[in-house]
Amino acid sequence: MRDTLKGRPSSLAFAASALGLTFGAPVWADDAAERLTERLDPLESYQATFEQQILDGSGERLQSARGEMWLSRPGLLRWEVEAPYSQTVVSDGDDVYMYDPDLEQVTVQAMDDRVTHTPALLLSGSVDELTESYEVFYEQDDGEDVFTLVPISADTLFEELSMVFDADTLTELWMMDSTGQRTAITFSNITSNGNIDQSMFDFEIPEGTDVIREEL
Repeated sequence: MRDTLKGRPSSLAFAASALGLTFGAPVWADDAAERLTERLDPLESYQATFEQQILDGSGERLQSARGEMWLSRPGLLRWEVEAPYSQTVVSDGDDVYMYDPDLEQVTVQAMDDRVTHTPALLLSGSVDELTESYEVFYEQDDGEDVFTLVPISADTLFEELSMVFDADTLTELWMMDSTGQRTAITFSNITSNGNIDQSMFDFEIPEGTDVIREEL
């Protein structure tokens, strides 16, 4: 696995200026959205291990984590962080459960638009809604296809999100927020459209756990 810290930030413009990368001519708007739709439409399920790094605006590493994720469209997700601290996020299509076993606490939030615009849940949603909510740009970088999504609405958790595909397989996600902080997620051991036990997306609140329900 290559070192993503030496690769592409979520902002392609930043990458070009700061790292001296040279890209081919970009493909804009409808053509880019159509290409992204061609990648995502056939994706019914996705399973992978991941490494996640959070970087500040200067590229310094603030936090890292690793774990495994399962996704089934539409709307189903299980995201398990194994290290350095155990955490689990489960979406059953109606609610999202964020469980911290160390704190013995689970937060439950309905699947409103803001929640579904987080990177992993965004992948589990409708492709039509995705292309209606974001401007989509496409470029090639060293043989990989890079789709950068810029939200049309200001009420989102990120300023830019980049999806990186090696052929038809999603291999990386890069996100940048309004403070310049970036999140880099690299996937490995990937299985696309495999069989996933749907019970993976059911979450039973452990006995004795504090429950926080966030209302809309």
